Amino acid sequence: MTKLDQTLGAIDAANAADPNKDDGSPASQLYGQRMSSELERLFPDAGDVLRIAARGQHIERWILARNTYPEGKAGYHAWRRDLAKHHANRVGALMAEAGYSEEETASAGRMLRKEGIKRHADVQALEDVICFVFLKWYFAPFAAKHSEEKVLGIVQKTARKMSDDARARVLTEFDLPAELACAFKP
Repeated sequence: MTKLDQTLGAIDAANAADPNKDDGSPASQLYGQRMSSELERLFPDAGDVLRIAARGQHIERWILARNTYPEGKAGYHAWRRDLAKHHANRVGALMAEAGYSEEETASAGRMLRKEGIKRHADVQALEDVICFVFLKWYFAPFAAKHSEEKVLGIVQKTARKMSDDARARVLTEFDLPAELACAFKP
């Protein structure tokens, strides 16, 4: 078994314990599989570290419940920051167990903490994949539960995080209403 296979398998095994279900599967495990699938489609030449970061993006996400943090923007940002640290630490430990170097585990950690969006190609690639996964599988259920104003705000934030190439690709791959599509135009 390769180091990559060992690490991806360990991430999947950890995520199999997710008590939250999505389409009958553990939610974090399904999310990781969707991330890997979308990464393969968008960046077929991705290296091991990016492949691992994509699969581990939500590793054990249920461990830090949102409702254990204060309401509001500050609580939300603290929760997201703590989740990113947890994901980076957990994935880094699994990578080290499989024999990846400190440099490789640090690189995965940087990606999972989203350090260097718009500056580091791998961090940006991971962010682009995250955005595509959201748009492809999670956007419609989100939009159904929220106001048009909130949906537009989320779409605008999503588009700002994406690379120019990814935003252009969204316009060709998704049939978005004009008021949402304009967020992805250059």
